[in-house]
Amino acid sequence: MSQGVFEGNLHSVEMTLAGRRLSIGTGLLAKQANGAVVVQYGDTVALVTACASEDVRPGIDFMPLTCDFEEKMYAAGKIPGGFFRREGRPGEKATLSARLMDRPLRPLFPRGFRHDIQVVATVFSADQENAPDILGIIGASAALTLSDIPWNGPIAAVRVGLINGELVCNPTMRQIEGDSALDLVVAASEDAIIMVEAGANEVPEERVLDALDFAHRHIREIIRAIRDLQAKAGRPKREFPLDLPDPEIEVAVGELAGARVGGVLHNSDKAAREEGLRALRTEVLASLAERFSEKGTQAAGAWETVVKSAVRRMILDEGVRTDGRGPRDIRAIACVAGLLPRVHGSGLFQRGQTQVLTTCTLGTGEDEQIVDDLGIVEKKRFMHHYSMPPFSVGEARPLRGPSRRDVGHGALAERAIELVIPPQEQFPYTIRLVSEVLESNGSTSMASVCGCTLALMDAGVPIKTAIGGIAMGLISGDDGRMAVLTDIQGIEDMMGDMDFKVAGSRVGITALQMDIKIGGLSRELMAQALVQAREARLFILDKMAETLPAPRPYLSPFAPRIITMEINPDKIREVIGPGGKVINKIIAETGAKIDIEQDGRVFIAAVDEEAARKAMQRISDIVREVKVGEMYLGRVSRLMNFGAFVEVLPGKEGLVHISELSDSRVGKVEDVVKVGDEILVKVKEIDNLGRINLTRRGILPKEDGEGAGEAGSEAGEPAPRSDTADRPDRPRRRGGFRRRSGKPPQE
Repeated sequence: MSQGVFEGNLHSVEMTLAGRRLSIGTGLLAKQANGAVVVQYGDTVALVTACASEDVRPGIDFMPLTCDFEEKMYAAGKIPGGFFRREGRPGEKATLSARLMDRPLRPLFPRGFRHDIQVVATVFSADQENAPDILGIIGASAALTLSDIPWNGPIAAVRVGLINGELVCNPTMRQIEGDSALDLVVAASEDAIIMVEAGANEVPEERVLDALDFAHRHIREIIRAIRDLQAKAGRPKREFPLDLPDPEIEVAVGELAGARVGGVLHNSDKAAREEGLRALRTEVLASLAERFSEKGTQAAGAWETVVKSAVRRMILDEGVRTDGRGPRDIRAIACVAGLLPRVHGSGLFQRGQTQVLTTCTLGTGEDEQIVDDLGIVEKKRFMHHYSMPPFSVGEARPLRGPSRRDVGHGALAERAIELVIPPQEQFPYTIRLVSEVLESNGSTSMASVCGCTLALMDAGVPIKTAIGGIAMGLISGDDGRMAVLTDIQGIEDMMGDMDFKVAGSRVGITALQMDIKIGGLSRELMAQALVQAREARLFILDKMAETLPAPRPYLSPFAPRIITMEINPDKIREVIGPGGKVINKIIAETGAKIDIEQDGRVFIAAVDEEAARKAMQRISDIVREVKVGEMYLGRVSRLMNFGAFVEVLPGKEGLVHISELSDSRVGKVEDVVKVGDEILVKVKEIDNLGRINLTRRGILPKEDGEGAGEAGSEAGEPAPRSDTADRPDRPRRRGGFRRRSGKPPQE
């Protein structure tokens, strides 16, 4: 966007952030929205709008916020693929970016807000250096702040990298992918941190806390700019009706249920506890139905408030959780590796009533995922997919494609594991992990991390180290008391104030995600949560090590065997052949899969290792250079009246002149050889045109009666003598000289 895009527009602010210009403007585009801003950072530009419905959505008990992140391929100068050549459903990166917007916005809407809210970020320009996801969060905050929609902002966000030991604000996309040991996204208000998303290369907890402080300083600068823009162009906040329980209803529900809720909550079995709460809820609401007939939804809301208060009192007053654990206790853990017989690797991880089965599939280069979005086109050789079917929580509902939650949880576990995956040079496989949630009662994403580690080690993938994960929670009281909970279960996630997921090794953190429902989290509470998370992670890693302490030293017999080799890139064309004729023939004859990279790396895969080695030999023969003085067992491919053409290596022919076919005089070529014969030949010379001249003279065994007085060459000269030094014994047809063996010739 040009520097003068806001010319004639009275409302814009600018600042320098990490050495680049950040501008936020309003009043030029999308003026019918409740709030709309254009955010530009470098040459990345996004329009972010916020709209609220005029009417309340009836019959709901949640805040109906929708965040969308629209990646327009024209922003990066690309035309979408596919038949229709237009953007379709959001890709994984767009889905994750939409979640990044949603998570810090949602807790700042007033309780009881029931109007539909939609925030849409549309990327108009992408310079592939400055990530647009950060602009989506900043723009969403600015649009809501300027709008007439009630919202307790503003907030802002930055990305933090750790490059050469130094913290860097908003590193470029290339720096994050290549040099940074940390990829941390932080959203915060002026006073407290609200949302954290991070991937890290075993970064210590204390260094992560430093990065959070570093991020917050820059966030405050952006918030000041948003407030300046609000002073110039902000609209007065409109009065929206809030769906809050009548205090009289809350008192009535509390009187009927308060004393009994605690007893029902004290149950370690999720299904039994929920059944007890459901029965008590039905009884209480039925008793109040006639008294509060016109306020049915408020009675349901009052019930949730009573249950939430009971859970909080139990933890803060008694130090006991609903399943009887203390704040730092972890539920019982069970691990199984190698559960499934035909998959390449599998791991079952169970913690309490959360159960995840993860499988590992090893593939070849052609199985890599091509990621083509607004960033740099890349190939992914490591993927993790997460699935949570309805039966995992005892429900019956239609199966659909992966939800935003599924995509987000899968990406979090993938990020946690990715940094311990061996490089392609060490382990040339494409790796796909799939985590199936079979039971859910809290922290399925962190259970997936543990299942991934077990599955990878069971598959024989030489990962750098084991990774474990744990989810932390927070319970706060009206009197300021707070309790950090280790290993939260479902009810504590729903009724609590924080979901703080931490994954890592024994050395440090590899992934981090935090969402809160209160106004923010102090550094002290963050530090306490990280300390408890480390204690729990080490405990879980010990439990996993009891089942499988290290990767298996072998692959599954059902996994492909991959052999890697390097060839001269100039020879790639010869291996592929015209229209793929040569490589397709090798694939058809050996059954191997062959992937060739532009730098000359060749990956050959087959379930049968011998088939892979045969394919490797065929390729080696194609790219091998014929050398003067070397002997080859070749096949006669053509006969001419002046000699025979012999294929010494695939695609490489040489001529044995009639005078070189034997130590004796030869009358006709057909008297000595025929097409298809395998004969031993020696390279006599390679002329300046690259033509190969071969000979059999001096390498044939001396037959009985043969002597120096026999006929000489075609020119009438005496045949040259062949003494022991010049004529080695005839090699036996084994090892390198058996053409069909697939092994290289001896030299």
